[in-house]
Amino acid sequence: MSDTTHPNELVLVPGSFAYSALYEPLITPLRAKGLIIHALDPPCFPASYKKGTPSPSMYDDAAFINAFVTKLAEEGKDIVLLAHSYGGTPATESLKGVTKKEREAQGKKGGVVRVAYLTAIVPKIGEHLAQVISAAAQGGAPPIEIDEDGWMFQPRPDLTAAIVYNSLSPERGTAEAAKFGKHASISFGTNLTHNGYKDVPVSWFFCEDDLCVVPEVQETAINVIEESWKGTERQGKKVDVTRVKCDHIPIHSASEELEKWVEGIIAKGGKE
Repeated sequence: MSDTTHPNELVLVPGSFAYSALYEPLITPLRAKGLIIHALDPPCFPASYKKGTPSPSMYDDAAFINAFVTKLAEEGKDIVLLAHSYGGTPATESLKGVTKKEREAQGKKGGVVRVAYLTAIVPKIGEHLAQVISAAAQGGAPPIEIDEDGWMFQPRPDLTAAIVYNSLSPERGTAEAAKFGKHASISFGTNLTHNGYKDVPVSWFFCEDDLCVVPEVQETAINVIEESWKGTERQGKKVDVTRVKCDHIPIHSASEELEKWVEGIIAKGGKE
C-alpha cells in the first residue's frame, strides 16, 4: 500500500542500452524516504535480449509501459511517469487511455498525473528518434553496431563515455559505459503516433552539458509540448523546466540535483 505521505507512485523508463539497475544510485535513497518507484525493463532493452530473438519495436515498449501503468491505475494509483533519453519516445506513445484525465472521463480512478522527461527524446508525431538526434548532433554519436538479430551494441565504451558521461573522468565514464547492453535497433526508427503529454502537466530535467540529447533537441521538444497545449484547457501552461550543468546521465554528475528533482515531481503529482 502506498505511503499516504507520498500518494503518487513513480514509474521510470530507462534510456537505451540501459538496465533498470543503472538507476539504483538514484532509486535506493528515494525508496529509503518512503517513495514508491517502479523501474522498468521493457522489451527493447538489454534485460530482454536473448540470442536469436528478433528485434522488437518502440511500439512493443509502449505497450509494455501502458500495461504496467494500467495495472497501477486499476488499483486507484496516481502515477508520475519518468522517462530518460530514448525512454521519452515509448513513454509518450504509451499514454493513450491511461492519463488520469482520460480515465476520469470514463468514471475510473487512478492514472498518469504527470509526465517527467530526463533529457529525453520526444519526437513530433510522425517522427522518430533517429530523425531527432541526427538533426542536431553536436557531440557526434558513439559507434553502434548491429548483430545478426537486429540488436544494437556499442563496441567502444571509451567513445560512448565521451558522449554520455562527459562530466566524469574518462576512466570512470568508460567503466560506467561498459555496463551497457544490447538494444533493439528497430526502436530508433519507429514513428511516434500519440502525443501523450497533451493532457498532463510536464516536468523536464534539462542537462545543459548533454552531448547526446543536446540542448537544441531538448528545447525543441519543450516547444513541441507547449505548442500541443494551444487551443486546449492547458493553453498558456509551461513545461516545468529544471536546468542543471551536467551530462546525459546525471545519476553520477548531478546526483543531488536529480534526487531533489525526482522527489519534487513525485510530491507535485498532478498539481501545477
